[in-house]
Amino acid sequence: MNLAKLPSFVDIHEDVSKALNENIPIVALESTIITHGMPFPENAEMASSVEALIREHGVVPATIAVIDGRIKIGLTAEELIKLAKVKNAMKISRADIAFAISQGKTAGTTVAATMIISRMAGIRIFATGGIGGVHKGVETSFDISADLTELGKTDVLVVAAGAKAILDVPKTLEVLETQGVPVVGYKTDSLPAFWTRRSDLAVPLRMDSAAQISDFLKVRDELQLCSGVLIANPIPKKDQIPSKIINKYIETAQTEMEANNISGKEVTPFLLKRIFELSKGESLKSNIALVKNNAIVAAKISLEFYK
Repeated sequence: MNLAKLPSFVDIHEDVSKALNENIPIVALESTIITHGMPFPENAEMASSVEALIREHGVVPATIAVIDGRIKIGLTAEELIKLAKVKNAMKISRADIAFAISQGKTAGTTVAATMIISRMAGIRIFATGGIGGVHKGVETSFDISADLTELGKTDVLVVAAGAKAILDVPKTLEVLETQGVPVVGYKTDSLPAFWTRRSDLAVPLRMDSAAQISDFLKVRDELQLCSGVLIANPIPKKDQIPSKIINKYIETAQTEMEANNISGKEVTPFLLKRIFELSKGESLKSNIALVKNNAIVAAKISLEFYK
C-alpha cells in the first residue's frame, strides 16, 4: 500500500502503518459504537478489550474515527479515551464525512464511513456490531441506512451479528439482495437478529470456516466484483436475549420514538438507549459480547486472507 498517496488529513497509527507496509493482517473497527452506542466508561473499556482480542490473534486492530477534522486509522490510547468522552460528536456517513473533516469536527464513523476509509487505506476486513438497514415504517419515512448502499459498492468484508433488530430485517435483506451484496451465514442457516442468534429468515449463503470465507473473497477479487460482503455471525448462545423478551423492549421503544417525533440519525441512538434502560443494562452486555465475537471471527478471516 502506498501510504504517501493518502490525503494530508489522514493520520495512520504506527502499528497500522507497519502492517499495511508489511502485509500483516488487519481488522478495521468503527467508532459510532464508541461515540453513540454506549455510555462512558463502558464504551472505552469495550473498544480497548476488542482491540486486545484482535491482537491476541496476531492481527492489528485499526479503529477508525475523525478527531478534530483528521481521519484516524488506528487510535492511540489517549485518542480512544478522548473520543469516548466527547460530547455531541457527529455520526458520519458518506454524505457528511467531507463536512466533518473540512470543519474540524470530531465524529464517529458509521459502517458506511468506516468502509470508505478502510478501502482507501487498503484494509479489507472490518468487524462491527450490527449493520444499519431499512427502518420500520419505511413506507412513510423512506428511512434506509447508507450502510446498505455502501455495501453495494465498496469491496470491504463486514462481519456483523446481522442487521440491528430494531430494523425491518426482511426489507433490509431484500435491499442487500438488490445491491448485489452476498450475505453469508457463518456456521448458521438462519439470519442472526443481533441480540438473538436466529430469526425467521434464511441466509442466502453459508460458510463454516474462515478459510472458506477468505477463498470466497479472493475469487470475488479475481472477478473484479466491487460490492462488499456481509458475514452474518450469530451472538454466542450464552449471551443472547430471547426474542420474546427483546421484541417487547423494541416495541416499547419504537412507540416512544414515534410519540416524540424522532427521525433520521437520531433514531438508532434513541432506540438503543431506551432498550438499554428497559432491559436494565442486559442489552449492553449482549452488545459487547457480540462485538467481541465478531472481532474474533474477523481476525480469523484476516489471518487467512493475508496468507
